[in-house]
Amino acid sequence: MKKPLDVSALYQSCDSSLFVFHTTNELEPLEHPVGQERALDAIDFGTKIAQDGYNIFAMGPSGSGKHSVVMSYLEQKAGNEPAPSDWCYVNNFKDPRSPIAIELPPGKALPFRDNIDELIELLKTVLPAVFESSGYTNEREALNQKFMDEQTDIFRHLQEEAIKRDVQMNISSSSRITFVPVIDGKVLSPEEFKAIKGEKKEKIANDMSEFEGLVKEALRKITELNKVHQKELNSLNKKITKEAVHSIIDEVRQRYAENEKIKNYLNEMEKDIVRHVQDFLVKPEEMGLPSFMMEFYTSPFERYKVNLFISHEQENNAPVIYEDNPVHQNLIGRIEHASHMGALVTNFSMIKPGALHKANGGYLVLDARKLLMKPFAYEELKRVLRAKELRIESLAKQYAFVSTTTLEPEPIPLDIKVVLVGERYLYYILYHYDPEFKELFKVTADFEDELHRNEENHLLYARMIGTIAKRHDLLALTPQATARVIEQCSRDVSDAYKLSTHLHTLADLLKEADFWAQKNTHKVIEAEDIEQTLAAQKARVNRVQLKLYEQIDEGMIMIDVSGSKVGQINALTFISLGGHEFGIPSRISATTRIGKGEIIDIQRKVELGGPIHSKGVMILSAYLGSRYAADLPLSIAASLVFEQTYGRVEGDSASSTELYALLSSLSGIPIKQNIAVTGSVNQFGEVQPVGGINEKVEGFFDICMHHDPKASYGVIIPEANVKHLMLKNEVLVAAKEGKFSIYAVKNIDEGITILTGVKAGEMDDKGEYPATSVNGKVLTRLKELSQKAKEYAHGKKK
Repeated sequence: MKKPLDVSALYQSCDSSLFVFHTTNELEPLEHPVGQERALDAIDFGTKIAQDGYNIFAMGPSGSGKHSVVMSYLEQKAGNEPAPSDWCYVNNFKDPRSPIAIELPPGKALPFRDNIDELIELLKTVLPAVFESSGYTNEREALNQKFMDEQTDIFRHLQEEAIKRDVQMNISSSSRITFVPVIDGKVLSPEEFKAIKGEKKEKIANDMSEFEGLVKEALRKITELNKVHQKELNSLNKKITKEAVHSIIDEVRQRYAENEKIKNYLNEMEKDIVRHVQDFLVKPEEMGLPSFMMEFYTSPFERYKVNLFISHEQENNAPVIYEDNPVHQNLIGRIEHASHMGALVTNFSMIKPGALHKANGGYLVLDARKLLMKPFAYEELKRVLRAKELRIESLAKQYAFVSTTTLEPEPIPLDIKVVLVGERYLYYILYHYDPEFKELFKVTADFEDELHRNEENHLLYARMIGTIAKRHDLLALTPQATARVIEQCSRDVSDAYKLSTHLHTLADLLKEADFWAQKNTHKVIEAEDIEQTLAAQKARVNRVQLKLYEQIDEGMIMIDVSGSKVGQINALTFISLGGHEFGIPSRISATTRIGKGEIIDIQRKVELGGPIHSKGVMILSAYLGSRYAADLPLSIAASLVFEQTYGRVEGDSASSTELYALLSSLSGIPIKQNIAVTGSVNQFGEVQPVGGINEKVEGFFDICMHHDPKASYGVIIPEANVKHLMLKNEVLVAAKEGKFSIYAVKNIDEGITILTGVKAGEMDDKGEYPATSVNGKVLTRLKELSQKAKEYAHGKKK
């Protein structure tokens, strides 16, 4: 019979003598986590290649530190790259609905904005002074006098014509003309005019009619003169304004002579100022607006301001931006609106940048899961990456939610590397279902979950532990504490020869150890602080586990750990609940009888068994048929069930256990109840590895120790799982004392021999097994059932 594993195989310790430091403070910090060279090489490639579509998807389990690694690497790389261009939005004087985007060298947008502000402030002072100067006043007065003289000449001519026609003409201060007939120097009243008869009255009427025509012609001339006068005044104002404005704007124009867009903008600004010079001459308080209207007053000078859209005046390198909330407007920017007199209004100054604008010329990091959860965000990201330009459009406009007038800012060229950070399943889903994804994210940075254990990596891991401790301002660790952390990280990946690269779990362990060390007034983190941390972590989450143990102790869950029984066995099961993983035994029972070769999985029948579990049960019938009934009918009916399970059972890790129960039921040989089993089996009877091996073994150990700590117990595991063993110290102590044995088996024959104490038996040349062996008794029983089935069928036919 196979011997139990040696204690040395149950736990691979880390030799603290390997570490020559007194505390981890003496170790040189690591720039990047160990074991991620492949992912870093992929990121390096993705950031250096300049072709389209080579954006990056950094994938790995949540908490593996991929986000911090990506950010750290990009920030380091961006530190050696130049800052990108600044961008401003300015008013489009020809079409205010289409603001103009202006590109400037890095750090030059702020001075440009200040230059324009200073220009406007200067014009606010200069223009009123120009219009109050004696030169302007004299020219204006000359034009006014010319107009008055020409108007006076027209009125003088009218007066002369009135005298010729015996008409008295009166002119009011508002240039309103009235006239009445005169006879012999006397103004006729309406009654006197009515009293006149004959030709005299007709002559007076004709004279009045002719004079009325002259008056109309005179008024027309005065109107034309007034128009000409106003044009001359406007021309004078424009000439004076342009002379003042041109010289002032020209100074700014010279500073940006190489920027064609700014020159054109300044030219249009000059024309607009000349057209709206009155805005510079009249102050708001002089406009005579009612007080309640003043709060709605909008300064006309807002249209001359510069929207400082993206500015790098305090940066000397390429930007690295992480957008934590990648909603549509946070990605591509937005156009804000303000309420004005009951309406929503906007202008170019309300255009706000998004993360893509801020990262333009550098790197943008996004959480893939968050991006996919935000409506329209992922599609918009793909659109701008394809178009290679940033066009700010509201969702309301794109999807016709509303039909209000809004802005259409000039798009900005896009030059960026986008890094999506997410779990592997997101990458595979996107790659499979989205044909555009593989064209836009051609670089995959796959972060490792684990790292091989060897002396070199132990030393590197110690440096990583020290780096995390320094980064979070924690106490340093002793070599013994460092070794204990390494051992725990090996247990975290359930592999004695590997280490976990899950940085968040490691950092949490060190933070909590720092808490307990300080509580214990230790100056450094010692091994006992690590042990206390692990115990406290378990105590916070193991309530359900202890409740199940309590139910087993009380007999509510029926588990036998002593004696022997036919067709009954203890299976090692694994439960993961809210991040806490633990093992607990479960009784499996099997019954056999005459039938047609069917093995009934009761779990599957009641829809409590998953497909993988059902697959494992189906393999059992294949094994029985191929091994024992190759030349005869398999005339059995068997039932298998996990006793007292009320939830879904999934996985094939109990398939070997179920097979042992079947063999016991067929052979009639009882199984030792103090030994529990785990492992899947294939059609050839080979025992295959399973997951959660440490938790399963420890779960059965805890139950056994609760039952009778002085008795002897054991477990059977697949031989391939030996390398995964990192068992707790209590199990190691019990194993040394011979109270708890762990057997590693390759096949079913080795396992059934340990469980029954009876040899499995090997087939001879005639295809027979020893009669007293387990296999011999199974074969005998199957032959009996086959014969009975044959006799029964023959008798039924008769």
